[in-house]
Amino acid sequence: MYGYKLISRQTKAMVPRFCNLILLLCLLELVSANLHKIAEIDDNEFAEFEFGDEEDDVIREEKVIDKKGPEEPDEGSAGQHGAWSDQQAFDADDVDITVEDEDDFDHFEDSEEFEGYDPERSHKQKSNEPPQLKITDVPLHLRANWDSFYMEILMICGLITYAINFIFGKTKNQKLATAWFQSHRDILDNNFSIVGDDGTGKDIQTGVLMKESEHVYALWCTGRSGCEGMLVELKLLKRQDIINTITRMMRPACDQITVTVEFTGEETDPLVFAIGNKRSVNKLSKDMIDLGLYCGERKSAEKFGLNDSHYVSESGELTNVLLDSKIVKVLQAYESCIDYVHFSDQYCGAKNPDKDSTPTLPQVKKVIIFVFNVPGKGKTTTAAMEEMEPLMKFVIYCIDKVKRMRISKEAKGKSDRIRAKVADSYLKQTHSQRQEAAQQRREDKIKAEKERMMNEEDPDKQRKLEEQQQRREAKKRQPKIKQMKIQMKY
Repeated sequence: MYGYKLISRQTKAMVPRFCNLILLLCLLELVSANLHKIAEIDDNEFAEFEFGDEEDDVIREEKVIDKKGPEEPDEGSAGQHGAWSDQQAFDADDVDITVEDEDDFDHFEDSEEFEGYDPERSHKQKSNEPPQLKITDVPLHLRANWDSFYMEILMICGLITYAINFIFGKTKNQKLATAWFQSHRDILDNNFSIVGDDGTGKDIQTGVLMKESEHVYALWCTGRSGCEGMLVELKLLKRQDIINTITRMMRPACDQITVTVEFTGEETDPLVFAIGNKRSVNKLSKDMIDLGLYCGERKSAEKFGLNDSHYVSESGELTNVLLDSKIVKVLQAYESCIDYVHFSDQYCGAKNPDKDSTPTLPQVKKVIIFVFNVPGKGKTTTAAMEEMEPLMKFVIYCIDKVKRMRISKEAKGKSDRIRAKVADSYLKQTHSQRQEAAQQRREDKIKAEKERMMNEEDPDKQRKLEEQQQRREAKKRQPKIKQMKIQMKY
C-alpha cells in the first residue's frame, strides 16, 4: 500500500514537468517557423505585398474558430488542451493583426472626379442584403397536362391524315386506271397495231400505260389506216389530295376520259361540229377558235331525242349526215356519260387571251375529241370503268364514219367560201398591222432627223439640214404628173 502511494506521488510530480517539456518543444517549433518565414521575406523583393494575404488567412481561421466555439476537452487529452491553450495565448501575444477599414477604392466615389456618378447606386451595390430570387412558373409535365400541347397534337394528326389519304387515293386511282386498260385492251389491239408505246426507247413498246401524275394516265395508240394516232387520257380525280377530297364533299365531280383522234393529211369534206351537254357546248363555242369562226348559234338537240344536249354545226346538211341512227342511239343511251364530242377539220386550239398578239393564220389539223364522264359522281368503282367499253366502240365507229362521210357540192361550196372569207380577214388584219408598223417607222425616222438637226452645233450645217428637210416636204406636197409620149405620123 505504501508502495502504491509512493508511485502515485512520483507520477503527479512528473506531470507538470511533462507539460513544461511539451510547451517548450512547441515554443521552439514556433520560433523556428518564424525564423524561416523571416528568411523567406528577406529573399523576396515583393514580400511586403504578401502580408495582407497571410493576415487575411489568419483572420479567416480565427473567424472559423469563433464560429465553431470552444470544444470540450476529453479526460484523456487534458494535458494536450492545456498545451494548446498556452500556444494559442502565445500566438495572440506575438502576432499583431492590423485590419485597415479604409477602402482602397474610396477615391472612385469622389463626385467631383467623375461625371454621372451615382453614390446611391454604389451604396446599394455594396449592401450585404441577399438578392431577391424570382421563382419561374414551371409548366406541368407532359403526362400530367396534355392541353398544353394541343397544337402539336393537331399538327401530327393532320400529317398522319394527309399521309393516309395520299396512300389510299393514289392506290385507288391506280386500280381504276388498270381496270380500264385491262377491260379495253382487246378492243384496242383489234383496231390498232401498236397499243401503249411510250416513245422513250428506240424500239417499239406495247402495253405501257403512261403515268403522268398521281391522277392522270395516258395511252398512245397508232397503226390504223387514215388515222395518225389516238391518245387516251384518264383524268381521274385528285384523290391523293386531301383538300380536293374535302372540296368534292361540297361540290361532287366525276372522273373523265378524254380521247383525241388525229387524222392524216388526206383531203376530206369540210367538217366542224360539236354536240354535248348545254354547259360544255356553250363553253366550247366561246373558247374554241374553229367553232367561233365557222359555226352558227347553239341549238337544242330535242328533235334527235336528246333533251339535255345541244349542238353547233357549220351547216344543217352536215348535222344530218353525222347524226345517223347508230350515233343517235348511242347518244341517247349514254347521254349522262358523254360530256361532248367535237369534230373539226380546222382545229387550232383555244383562243389566245392576249389580244395584243399579231393575228396570223393558225396551223389547223383534223381531229375528233371525245370527253366521257365516268358514272358514280366521284364514287367510281372498277366495275364502272369496265362499263365504259361500249363508248370505246362508239369512238371506233366515228373514226370510220368521218373517213367515208360525203356531203353535197352546195354544202361543200358554202363551207369553202366561209373558209376563204376567214383567210381574207386574217390577211386584212395582218396587212393593216403591216401598214401601221410602216407608218410608225416613218415617223420614227423623221423624229430622228429633227433631233439630229437640233443637236447640230455648226450653224451652217444646221441650215443645210433644214433646207434639205424643206425640199423633201415640198416635193411630197407636189402633185404627181404622169408623162405620156405621143408619136404623130404624117
